[in-house]
Amino acid sequence: MPEPILPDIGEAVEEEVTHAPLYRVLIHNDDVTPMDFVLHILRTVFLLSPVQAVQVMYTAHYHGIAYVQTLPKSEAQKRVGMAHFSARLRRFPLSFTLEAE
Repeated sequence: MPEPILPDIGEAVEEEVTHAPLYRVLIHNDDVTPMDFVLHILRTVFLLSPVQAVQVMYTAHYHGIAYVQTLPKSEAQKRVGMAHFSARLRRFPLSFTLEAE
């Protein structure tokens, strides 16, 4: 029986890794959505810590817009869609947008 051919252990194998395009998620301030609901969305949908969620919420409140996080495009779209769906169920105008990194 012939002996199996094994790759040389010292041989470096280069693997080309392609990354999905990254997008910045931004939250926009509105005068209707309650702060508690905004915090809930930032914590449950975007998985921010309580401190991060408060910082993002107040930045949006005082500046009109705030950076939430950077994610691969498909994940960012999914989370923004979940946030918008949840807000619309409660008739809140909470709004997020995406910006290419």
